[in-house]
Amino acid sequence: MIDLKRLRNESDYRAGIERKRVREGLIDDVLVADDERRTLLTRVEELRTRQNAASKAIGKAAPDDRPAKIADAGALKDELAALEPTLAEAEARLRELALQVPNPADVSVPDGGEDDGEVLRIVGAETPPPAVDHAAFAEAMGFVNTDKAVEMSGSRFAYVMREAVMVELALVQWVLGKVGAEGFMPVLPPILVREHAMEEAGFFPTDRQQVYEVDDGELFLVGTSEVPLSALHRGEILDAGSLPLRYAGFSSNFRREAGTYGKDTRGIFRVHQFDKVEMFAYAAPSESEAEHERILAIEESIVGGLGLPYRVVNIAAGDLGAAATKKFDIEVWLPSEGRYRELTSCSNYREFSARRLGTRTRGATGTELVHTLNGTAAAIGRTLVFLFEHYQDDGGAFVVPDVLRPITGFDRVEPPRS
Repeated sequence: MIDLKRLRNESDYRAGIERKRVREGLIDDVLVADDERRTLLTRVEELRTRQNAASKAIGKAAPDDRPAKIADAGALKDELAALEPTLAEAEARLRELALQVPNPADVSVPDGGEDDGEVLRIVGAETPPPAVDHAAFAEAMGFVNTDKAVEMSGSRFAYVMREAVMVELALVQWVLGKVGAEGFMPVLPPILVREHAMEEAGFFPTDRQQVYEVDDGELFLVGTSEVPLSALHRGEILDAGSLPLRYAGFSSNFRREAGTYGKDTRGIFRVHQFDKVEMFAYAAPSESEAEHERILAIEESIVGGLGLPYRVVNIAAGDLGAAATKKFDIEVWLPSEGRYRELTSCSNYREFSARRLGTRTRGATGTELVHTLNGTAAAIGRTLVFLFEHYQDDGGAFVVPDVLRPITGFDRVEPPRS
């Protein structure tokens, strides 16, 4: 949720929102709605004050004056009763509009859209295409079966099979161990949440089209464990000495992938169901930028530990999600496509979600909203895609990355005999 006072009074705050390419007129609509709400609120509060005074006057009035005092109090009560629903409607209208306004982009974020991110660094060498791409390799090895999954569930579903399952589980265990060593408490969260959880985490209303509804809209399947992790301290006041609080959620996730028709239809790069380890942090406002860099460093250590060449991108304002004020993507080189593709991201929401959640911190000068941050420790299925290309050898075998071998118990998988 945006800060209405800052939206009204700070031109830089408004400019940061406009850089995200919001609907023309939305900000002015919000300010007009806020004016209407404030005018009504002032009138209602005035009437409540007068009604309270009139009620007290009845008890103090002489017997002959009481009927007139009662009539005056009754008239004020009726006027207030007629105005309060109008105020409620104005507040609802303002809330509906304000929820559509994104978090302002940070001044360090570049302008532009999807293709305008700033490449901060490149780590590792670009490699030539493998003998076969990730989709053909996974099918030939018996690691992925999409045909039967499509028959059963429709497009963008897959069976992951055989040794690929052990590699995936090894990835989860290895990544959880790494983030746990960095102070992130492991969590297996619920993956069905109520609507308010989606809204307070910053995903509704803007990303509603990406979410699966169940139970007639009573519950929603999460697209990231960030949603239930954000609710862990909903409505709480956290002691400043306890911050930062760090959690690592592992869950299955579900996304409709609306708007991606025809993109990445082969293999398991873009599917409706996938597993992910997600980092989530509650930080003091003064420490959130440092926490953002810390999460990015952990992501780099994971991708680098797998031996994957990558680059770090400061995402442009027009490509940021509604809640993020700044986001770094780690894009890994995909040899078969000759380009970098997103594997992980990490975002600083500052106080945007905390304002909806009512999560604050108490320090020496009183209470203030905490800052929340999130970052993908590992998108497991998508990580497999890159491993399938970077770790196939000349003989068609799959070579297990060094860091995963102690967990899988094997170091290579030979291709099936024809």
